[in-house]
Amino acid sequence: MTHRISLRPGDHHFEAADDQTVLEAALAAGLLLPHSCRDGACGACKGKVLEGEVDLKPHSVGALTDAERSEGYTLFCCARPLGDLVVQARNVSRADDIPVRKLPARVQRLQRLADDVMLIDLKLPASEPFQFRAGQYIDILLADGQRRSFSIANAPHDASHLELHVRRIDGGRFTAHVFETMKEKEILRFEGPLGSFWLREDSARPIVMVAGGTGFAPIKGIIEHALHAGLQRPVTLYWGARTRAGLYMDELARGWEAALPGFRYVPVLSDEPWDGRQGLVHQAVLDDFADLAQHEVYACGAPAMIDVARRSFCAERGLAEDAFFADAFTFAQPTN
Repeated sequence: MTHRISLRPGDHHFEAADDQTVLEAALAAGLLLPHSCRDGACGACKGKVLEGEVDLKPHSVGALTDAERSEGYTLFCCARPLGDLVVQARNVSRADDIPVRKLPARVQRLQRLADDVMLIDLKLPASEPFQFRAGQYIDILLADGQRRSFSIANAPHDASHLELHVRRIDGGRFTAHVFETMKEKEILRFEGPLGSFWLREDSARPIVMVAGGTGFAPIKGIIEHALHAGLQRPVTLYWGARTRAGLYMDELARGWEAALPGFRYVPVLSDEPWDGRQGLVHQAVLDDFADLAQHEVYACGAPAMIDVARRSFCAERGLAEDAFFADAFTFAQPTN
């Protein structure tokens, strides 16, 4: 049985099967809703059910509170329609201009950026052009059907390869392979591009970027795209890490201040004393900006950081809900 879903803003309509989530059905119809983790952890796909009912599968309480549920909000990645729906999303765009594809890629370079961060440089097949927007991610397809998601850390004008920043996870099967046994020339298969995290170039608003750990990867891709495109908007980047080693491309980020007009870089450490900014990265933004009403924010990192940044920036600094763009990094649970 299928259900008709009407999407606001705009006059979009699509069909969803009983076993499809609202997000899955929208993507299948070529409509791109804000999303990131796709498993109820980050809250990026949060929207409102205006008419109808959904079956909401288990999710993080931080991504959707009981109070929000009582107000009609849901997570589109976890919500299956129980009938026809009218729903409201923060942003809606068409996704059919860049196709999602499955392709092979060859590992052409491995570089240890920190003790627990590895750069993987993937060479794409010359006969299979791959398009993406700066900030999107891919899924590495494992032999047993599992997937591992990684943001693309380079800009699309240099599309002969993909740069990934992989953090080692205790008990992580794929990341253990990356750090212990992966070799150059190994072939990986991936699907992409995925996600709705990219620079909105039709806006003139000043930009605040917030990265936590390897959340720097998609931010790097966006900034390199901005450099290539000659972006004139003011950009402030806050990069948070526990220790100085976590700022694994600090020199590169500092170099952007000279290369991109109006760019400012603010590194923030939470666990190591130093002569720079200390504390939580979202708090550094709150300390520096009394008003974010005229800004756009692009945030990438752990779901808890994304959640507190969204809530505090919107509630305490006047940031518009539809001016907060996020990509939350979640990790697959270790398997035996």
